[in-house]
Amino acid sequence: MRIDLHQHLWTPALVQALAQRRELPFVRRERGLSVLYSAGERPYVLADEAPEGRAALVASDGLDGALVCLSSAIGVESLPAAEAAVLLDAYHESALALDGPFRAWGTLGLADPDPGDVDRALRRGCVGISLPAGALASGELVVRLRPVLERLEQLGSPLFVHPGPGPRSDAAAPLPVPSLGEPLWWPGLTRYVAEMQAAWLALLTAGRAAHPQLVFVFAMLGGLAPLHAERLAARGGPELDLRDRLVFYDTSSYGPVAVRALQGVVGPAQVLYGSDRPVVDPGEHGLATRLDWVAVADATQRAFSGSALEAQL
Repeated sequence: MRIDLHQHLWTPALVQALAQRRELPFVRRERGLSVLYSAGERPYVLADEAPEGRAALVASDGLDGALVCLSSAIGVESLPAAEAAVLLDAYHESALALDGPFRAWGTLGLADPDPGDVDRALRRGCVGISLPAGALASGELVVRLRPVLERLEQLGSPLFVHPGPGPRSDAAAPLPVPSLGEPLWWPGLTRYVAEMQAAWLALLTAGRAAHPQLVFVFAMLGGLAPLHAERLAARGGPELDLRDRLVFYDTSSYGPVAVRALQGVVGPAQVLYGSDRPVVDPGEHGLATRLDWVAVADATQRAFSGSALEAQL
């Protein structure tokens, strides 16, 4: 099957829950548009997109299905527990109610991470758990999430790492205030890349040692972190298994040049297809028509072996 494992769909229930908030992140209706405001991000206009229309796009992309996830970039998972729970419930209920080609990643709050939340999400039909890269961006943070990661490993379900902030405290440095002088693409080429690279380093060192059977799936080719292996060695870092068969990378926001470069380091069988719709139009770089889908399908089968998605693959 041809699966797009990385899409976002702003369902009415999630938008309504965000619209009821007074603190970031929240949605406001302006000039007939739903505008999302979140910390460290420029205001973002949410597309009024019906699931039926998105399903038609999945078909026109030549795909058999798509996995939706919460956009961790807006910081829902890092909110105080009670605030996060309202938004997470709205996301899960609406995402899991989608039919047609859609399945959903689950997620959980980071204020008090509970492995029981993994059980609940997977029982409801989620294919795995998505977490923000900022929550996994150091060995200490990976240790903090050890009970959650252990539960995922025990259940044989994958961890999806998506750009976004980690848990914050009063002592933590605040997210940068977005400047109107910066272009809209600025965070995606700076903070997101750094978050993904840090999470890759932490998970392949502290994470892999503690969780040898846990599947890691990194969005946006892991920020191209594996391409920095030579620099890692030059700086005295550990030698990592760059061809770990349980580590996968989705193609979101990248095209054939970057995909080929990463495949040369991690192997063709570790690359999965992810579009990041609606943030990115996958037709702009035509990647879906250039991939070796036999290898991608095999990688998808291995990544989701034992998960709620396995029976459909």
